[in-house]
Amino acid sequence: MTAEFWITQSFNGISYGALLFLLASGLSLIFGVMRIVNMAHGSYFMLGGYVGLTVVLRTRSFALAVLAGTVAIALVGMGMERLFLRRLRGEELGQVLMTIGFALIFQDLALLIWGGDPYNLPVPAALSGSLRAGGAVFPVYRIFIVAVAVVVGIALWLLLDRTRAGAMIRAAVDDAEMAQGVGINVPRASLAVFSLGAALAALGGVIGAGFLGVYPGADFEVLPYAFVVVIVGGLGSLPGAMAGSLLVGLLDNFGKALFPELSYFTLFAPMALILAIRPTGLFGRS
Repeated sequence: MTAEFWITQSFNGISYGALLFLLASGLSLIFGVMRIVNMAHGSYFMLGGYVGLTVVLRTRSFALAVLAGTVAIALVGMGMERLFLRRLRGEELGQVLMTIGFALIFQDLALLIWGGDPYNLPVPAALSGSLRAGGAVFPVYRIFIVAVAVVVGIALWLLLDRTRAGAMIRAAVDDAEMAQGVGINVPRASLAVFSLGAALAALGGVIGAGFLGVYPGADFEVLPYAFVVVIVGGLGSLPGAMAGSLLVGLLDNFGKALFPELSYFTLFAPMALILAIRPTGLFGRS
């Protein structure tokens, strides 16, 4: 195998990991920070792709598609948290059953509205094409995905670690009663975190629709990868989500390229080994 093969496969794994980070960072907020087991998180990814596809076909604007997809699904997430999941705080089984029900409803609605055919979201001409470097080919759209993931990662770090809002969110997570006692509106903070997590998943869905396409079943296809990233990286850890996304993206890409018949083994066996050594994940708190 040539050097170009390893460079190309590594870049493909990194770009796929960047897309997983957009999905998993939202799940890390909802599952890791808020302790809500949201099995409908993959649905946000799929619905974001479908909404973005509808908008870009009508307006020919990729930027507007990204905005519409993220805002629409953020509103869906807010409605789920405010009307349903808030009543099930601390009841993991109830959360699982409720969100699985929503995932199945969203899947049927998507099939009813958009049909069963797979679609690719048209991307702007500026993001199409490829760059060549040292004999390797790098698609511009994959470079764009990596750049978006880097920007989102920096923005989340600044929000959670360097702002008053981030401090309020951390306080509400660590001790909700104490936070409420010092004047923090815990329900509002929870609503904001949940809607942000849904918006990040939708952002990944819109961008992923121009990369992987959007189709029925995409929600349950990406959901296990998102949970693997969050669990391996460590619950509620942003650096863990970054490291886990890169690790899963590389393992999945090289597993499919080198051992296609063992692709799931090459992904989940290292995950099991990591959790056997560090049950809280790579960056989880003991």
